[in-house]
Amino acid sequence: MDEDSFWQLIEECRPAGDDPDADRLADALTARLSRGRLSEITGFAEILSYALYRLDRREFGADLSGDAFLYTRAAVVADGRAVYERVLADPALFAPYAEDFVWAEALLYVPDRAHEHLTGEEWDRATRYSYESYTNKEGWA
Repeated sequence: MDEDSFWQLIEECRPAGDDPDADRLADALTARLSRGRLSEITGFAEILSYALYRLDRREFGADLSGDAFLYTRAAVVADGRAVYERVLADPALFAPYAEDFVWAEALLYVPDRAHEHLTGEEWDRATRYSYESYTNKEGWA
C-alpha cells in the first residue's frame, strides 16, 4: 500500500456526515483490510504510524498529555488527507481537534484487528516510525 492508497481507503471508509465516528471508520477499514493481503495491512500500519509521527511535534502537542496528544493526532488523520495536510501546514488548525479527540482512538487498532481477522493470530507488530507521543525527536527539538 502506498500513501495515496492509504488516504483513498480512509476517504472511502469514512462515515458520511459531520459527526466523527471512529468506531464506524475503524470497522469499515478493518473489514476492507481483512479481505485483502497481509502486505496491505502492514502497509496501512506503516503509513498510519508515519502520518501520526509527522504530527508528533512541539507546536501541536506542547500542552497535551501523551494519550490526549496521540488521540488528537488520530482524529486529524481520521478526518482525511486534505485536513491532515492543512493541519501540518498550519498548527493553529490542530487545536480544535484537541477539544474532542477520544473518539479517534479506534483508528489506532485497525491494523491489529485486521491482522487478527485475516490470520486468526494476534499481531505483535513494530513499524518503522513510532506513533507514541513525543517520540519524534526532531519535532520536539
